[in-house]
Amino acid sequence: MATARELGLRIGGLPVGALNAITDVPGVAVGHRTLQGSGLATGVTAVVPHGGDLFRLKTRASVEVINGFGKSAGLMQVAELGTLETPILLTNTFGVAACTEALIRQAIAANPDIGRKTSTVNAVVCECNDGGISDIQALAVTPADAMAALGAAAGGPVPQGAVGAGTGMTAFGFKAGIGTASRLMRIGGQDFTLGALVLANFGAAGDLVLPDGRRPDPRSTPEGDKGSVIVILATDLPLGDRQLQRVARRGGAGLARLGAFWGHGSGDVVLCFTTADPVAHQPQTFTPVTRLDDGRIDLAFRAAAEATQEAVLNALCAAPATPGRNGRHFPALADWLKENPLT
Repeated sequence: MATARELGLRIGGLPVGALNAITDVPGVAVGHRTLQGSGLATGVTAVVPHGGDLFRLKTRASVEVINGFGKSAGLMQVAELGTLETPILLTNTFGVAACTEALIRQAIAANPDIGRKTSTVNAVVCECNDGGISDIQALAVTPADAMAALGAAAGGPVPQGAVGAGTGMTAFGFKAGIGTASRLMRIGGQDFTLGALVLANFGAAGDLVLPDGRRPDPRSTPEGDKGSVIVILATDLPLGDRQLQRVARRGGAGLARLGAFWGHGSGDVVLCFTTADPVAHQPQTFTPVTRLDDGRIDLAFRAAAEATQEAVLNALCAAPATPGRNGRHFPALADWLKENPLT
């Protein structure tokens, strides 16, 4: 399936990375495990911030809960301590426990002292409800599926659309799923990258606004905004956890540009981490911190909004038309764009 740019959509003015993906941030890897058939359309997507031991060398991170209708795991400690110590797993709502178990077991295997001679580990799992297409009551996602997604994590191009955790997700009445995008930033004479990966499952049918102002009609019965969206932002720009939360908040601007209003039943979460200036599990008593001056942060704000907006559009454009449960049908935005070209 095509990307938003390949279908003629242009988003923002900042330059994009070589892959236009979260993996443009050096060291970041993404992996998928897709489950399909017998009523299932679900899976797991892994975002791995770096290739080392995350428990021993944590990334600075923060979270912005735009609307808290969700069942994610691990976000409270990220908000409190400002660090991330496991990969991030995305899945369906009822797959959170299985994914959490997998992350804990992976961390213990690498660090047998966890929970005995040192602290426990904070597994981070975020979710959306794919029950409109998949049989969510099957509790199909297992720890083995989560481990498969982690094992598949790699740099390079990221498969998008109906793959991994995005297999059964929908947005604005269209089929959606996983999307990614990136932006390049030059700050203080140095080059940095910000990438976004989204699990798009939000937005009321008929509310989608394209960058050119068109409003695609999915020809489905309008419903309230009762899905969810998870936005993962990664950068190599040195930022403190307070600054990372400020950048995460601008992911919400990218969602709003698309027509989202963060409805009552929509769980909208943005998690932002930086690979710069990592934190040792056992740091020195006093640790120097490298971070950007607040007066130079606007470019990162713009990058977060643009990359989030484009990542969602890529999720929509890359996903094929798919039948849902109970006789529903979720068309492909790519088909709508081909049938309704700009004149």
